[in-house]
Amino acid sequence: QVQLVESGGELVQAGGSLRLSCAASGRTFSSYAMGWFRQAPGKEREFVAAISRSGGRTYYADSVKGRFTISRDNDKNTVFLQMNSLKPEDTAVYYCAADPVYSYSYYPTASSEYDYWGQGTRVTVSS
Repeated sequence: QVQLVESGGELVQAGGSLRLSCAASGRTFSSYAMGWFRQAPGKEREFVAAISRSGGRTYYADSVKGRFTISRDNDKNTVFLQMNSLKPEDTAVYYCAADPVYSYSYYPTASSEYDYWGQGTRVTVSS
């Protein structure tokens, strides 16, 4: 099992940047593909970004492509989400998730594929 704790969410002005972190417990962090999802008020949870267990492959939702960057540090059991050029529509609770995978290059994008979730961190972008 793995426990996930997100941090870094806060209030920021449109056009600003934030870096979210997700710290994972356990010694097998490199066995998990990791993803970031978000849920805005009154909306369903949506995929934001994913990264393979090796970190060599990443994938982004069209809405954040070119603005957000997902990365991971397997030595520190942490996955990051660098968010630039933030927009009011990025306002949401952001969740990280972990999926134990065999392939070094696979990254799931559906929330149903992820087994473990953090509690979320709130990002508010003011206009």
